[in-house]
Amino acid sequence: MIEHSWNDADAQTWVDALGPNPSEADVTLAHRVYSSRIIGQDPDLVMHGGGNTSVKVTRPDLFGEPQRVLHVKGSGWDLDTIKAPGLPGVRLDPLLKLRALDALTDEDMVNVQRNNLLDSTAPNPSVETLLHAFLPHTFVDHTHATPFLVLANLPNAEQVAREIFGDRLGIVPYIMPGFALAKHAAEVYEQRPDVEGLLLLKHGHFAFGPDAKSSYDLIVQHSNEVADYLKMRGATSLKVRVPLPEADGLATLRGALGPSDPDGPMPVLALRNGPDVLSFFERSDVRELSTRGVGSPDHVIRTKAKPLVLSKNDLQSREAIKAKIEAFEADYSAYFARQNARVGNDRTMLPTRPNLVWVKGVGVIGLGANDKAANISADLGEQNLRVRAVGEDAGGFQPIGEDDLFEMEYWSLEQAKLGKGKLPRFAGRVVMVTGGAGAIGLATAKAFAALGASTFLVDRDAEPLESALKSLGSGHDGIALDVTDPEAAALAADAVTQRFGGLDILVSNAGAALGGALADLEEADLRAAFELNFFSHQRFARHAAKLFAQQGRGGQILFNISKQAVNPGKNFGAYGLPKATTLFLMRQLALELGEHGVRVNGVNADRIRSGLLTDSFIAERAKARGTDAATYMAGNLLKREVEADHVASAFVALAQMERTTAHVVTVDGGNIEASLR
Repeated sequence: MIEHSWNDADAQTWVDALGPNPSEADVTLAHRVYSSRIIGQDPDLVMHGGGNTSVKVTRPDLFGEPQRVLHVKGSGWDLDTIKAPGLPGVRLDPLLKLRALDALTDEDMVNVQRNNLLDSTAPNPSVETLLHAFLPHTFVDHTHATPFLVLANLPNAEQVAREIFGDRLGIVPYIMPGFALAKHAAEVYEQRPDVEGLLLLKHGHFAFGPDAKSSYDLIVQHSNEVADYLKMRGATSLKVRVPLPEADGLATLRGALGPSDPDGPMPVLALRNGPDVLSFFERSDVRELSTRGVGSPDHVIRTKAKPLVLSKNDLQSREAIKAKIEAFEADYSAYFARQNARVGNDRTMLPTRPNLVWVKGVGVIGLGANDKAANISADLGEQNLRVRAVGEDAGGFQPIGEDDLFEMEYWSLEQAKLGKGKLPRFAGRVVMVTGGAGAIGLATAKAFAALGASTFLVDRDAEPLESALKSLGSGHDGIALDVTDPEAAALAADAVTQRFGGLDILVSNAGAALGGALADLEEADLRAAFELNFFSHQRFARHAAKLFAQQGRGGQILFNISKQAVNPGKNFGAYGLPKATTLFLMRQLALELGEHGVRVNGVNADRIRSGLLTDSFIAERAKARGTDAATYMAGNLLKREVEADHVASAFVALAQMERTTAHVVTVDGGNIEASLR
């Protein structure tokens, strides 16, 4: 059942934010923003752009003459976070004139809509703008509510809708979104102008009203009437990830799904395996249901028409996975060839790899070029499982057929939602950073994230880790572990695999300095220093190498070593000894892993303000050398302080040097004694 979320006080906050004496149009738009957001924040109403809203207002033009304006959801905005700029204003009267035409191309439709924007820099209005325009109501809401997706895809959907609503809803047959659908929907409405909304078969639901609350009330009421009829109790399970006993198979799957180019990015994986997902896979008709298409036509661009279906045993065999991927790709290529011939051979085939995987006994796995795309696919995959199961048991899940699916998948206006820009350099790459909440670790994570990577932080303390992840934003994760724990590396490797599907780059960064004369040092202290500054690096590198082997696609290991490895400082032997050993580890691993495509490099940094080099420690060292802190920190050939961001840039640079291994980049502003010559 859909929860009713309208709150008058919350709605008023959007009006209050307009400041003193707002116009009536802006107050109405503020209500539109509020109700759009509460619709978008319920995934059982809309999910990942799968819906749109509008409002009609009157605004003065440049000459002070009143003009009717339609504010409608713009491309690139999601309802759950929309603001006023996400509802661009379009002059309404020119749109209404279009209804007299017998036909209108998509290109002309988009051109007319853009030509009538109040702000020429605004985003493109929704592809369903004309449907909103042709309905006379002030507020119009369009959703793809889960109960309505079940209803819309039943073989006798119109009959069931009449049982639930009587004549309160108009019934619109399936027509691809655009001009033709807008005209026909308006005609259906005009046959019964007292209807409360429209059911678009195989598509979704419209409701409308004179104000934001009344239209929203109907969206919730109608959805709950359908849910009650279908005995759909509770919200759709989403984003449930239960730890797997073993995650090794995910890394094997990720590697098998990678491109033929060994340097190309593998997809990011998003696993969903809650009880509802797993119970779906116990059905006897799972394989047959996998071939039926999608719950809503717009899902096809995110999930493709079919998932790749695997068994739990398949995940243990790279050959078994590859064989089924090859069969999937051959099937997709044949589908494209059939359909492209039907429409005139004027389309270019999209990538043939799957976007969604069903693994019986394991879960649903969304695939994407980044974490956001993978999670969109997984979310829609979970919703589709429920729509399929409830629909099939209620009379049959019968969505649009292959011809219509192809038209949607290869529709230029739908493809535009995915964006055509070049992906960032590290899109699809998963980067683990140990000591990730520290100065260097967090700077490094941010540098990789800025280039599109999904980062996974490992740090000892939960609170700083949480703060670091918050600063990175969505699409990143981590785990609180003491890297000196012998099991920490295995736990971190398992966690990053279950979260993202595997690993591409390990930045083994965690460390701390122990001072004191080496001759006076207790053996236990020296052993502790080695645990942190050598053995933790060795264990994390070993488990990273295991993941790389499971993926079969190479990988990178980057060590934060230190100038102490080659230029020892007085009373820093307990730090320099394990760091020197880590330098040798880097070279040895480069030697042994190179044939498997794994590159191993390091950074030697010096005098970086961090957990190693605190302000009090800097003051102490500066005093010992008879100088001030600023001069001490700039005590290098360049006479400039080296910062954490500079070290981060070195890690990123090494990660981009595709034919470099066993190399150390020195980041210390210039220290001849520490230079590797």
